[in-house]
Amino acid sequence: MDVFTQISSGEYSLDGTTVIKTVEMHTGGEPTRIIMRGYPKLEGKTLLEKRSYARDKIDDIRQRLMREPRGHKEMYGAIIVPETERTLSGEADVGVLFCHNEGYSTMCGHATIALGRFLVDTEDEDIFPRRKQVRFDEAKRECHLRLHAPCGVVDVTVPSVRKGNRVVSDPERAVRFISVRSFAAATNLRIAVPEELRWPELRRAGKESVLVDVAYGGAFYAIVDEKELGFERIKEGVDLRRLDTATAIVKELVGERKEVFRGHGLDSDLEYLYGVIVVDEGEGWVGLGGLDDGRVGVCFFADQQIDRSPTGSGVSARVALARAKGLLGEGERVRFDSLLSAGAGGSAGAFVGSAAGEDRVLVEGRAFYTGACAFVVEDAFSRGGLLV
Repeated sequence: MDVFTQISSGEYSLDGTTVIKTVEMHTGGEPTRIIMRGYPKLEGKTLLEKRSYARDKIDDIRQRLMREPRGHKEMYGAIIVPETERTLSGEADVGVLFCHNEGYSTMCGHATIALGRFLVDTEDEDIFPRRKQVRFDEAKRECHLRLHAPCGVVDVTVPSVRKGNRVVSDPERAVRFISVRSFAAATNLRIAVPEELRWPELRRAGKESVLVDVAYGGAFYAIVDEKELGFERIKEGVDLRRLDTATAIVKELVGERKEVFRGHGLDSDLEYLYGVIVVDEGEGWVGLGGLDDGRVGVCFFADQQIDRSPTGSGVSARVALARAKGLLGEGERVRFDSLLSAGAGGSAGAFVGSAAGEDRVLVEGRAFYTGACAFVVEDAFSRGGLLV
């Protein structure tokens, strides 16, 4: 028996730990570690209760998989939840919890795109008991899934093809999802920055406050123009450490405005600021530049994790915001870039966003497999993951 097989079988695992098997994917360069085996059963009747159980009772597993030496500060994960209250009622096919360097998020677009492909491709009914119920549209060559995320049910369309007696995902075409209800929570919100918190770029610009918008696309984002922070031309490159400093302060100050996140008919577990997206000036143009002139955004989320992708739930929030400001019409499509995809002309992972009804957004993007892993704990030192 070779070492890989021994590791996968648990021979190297400490007592009280199990082998955790994952499938690794990326969407626009942003990783998704899909946890498929070895994760304990989550207690709770609802998905939000299961999320609380994961956070309060078994968070060491998230830390083990997201942090070094098995992960890193920018790692992102998806925990498949086969049964939720929405799957039992017939409203969803499968559930998911999203996790990152800080904890558990309420929505994730890049991981939804990756999961769409994985859930079509898997034949393991222990992981996805309702896989055979997924409908394949022969004419359009696509499968339709209903994914229950903590923010609600997300409709996912996965381009697919027949391969022998199987239906598998098609990596050459974009996965699409329709967001949960997305909306602008606050526009032109003036945030005073105390003198002791002002970063160098803000001081040089002679500013004492910043103007931000707050929008929801399954999670709340503060969306702020680069010039408000004292930066320019982020599309051409920016010192991310300096931008990190500025956005961390903005997140703290906006997050304190609790009234912005309440009163929208959401569960209290969703009423918090998840991230800050710094955008270029084109975010204020009518049409946002369409498909030809992609809008660039840099998203800092959770514990200042930098999204390598254009941030799918952030795209939902930004389209909803543009609609609220009268900048975008029904069906108008916009290309959204991260710094990575902007540098490669969009080919490396741009998303496309468009309005899909009064308060829904259609997001399109591609995801790809990068590997499969079996993680073990051989030493107590790394059991919970190391934060550096």
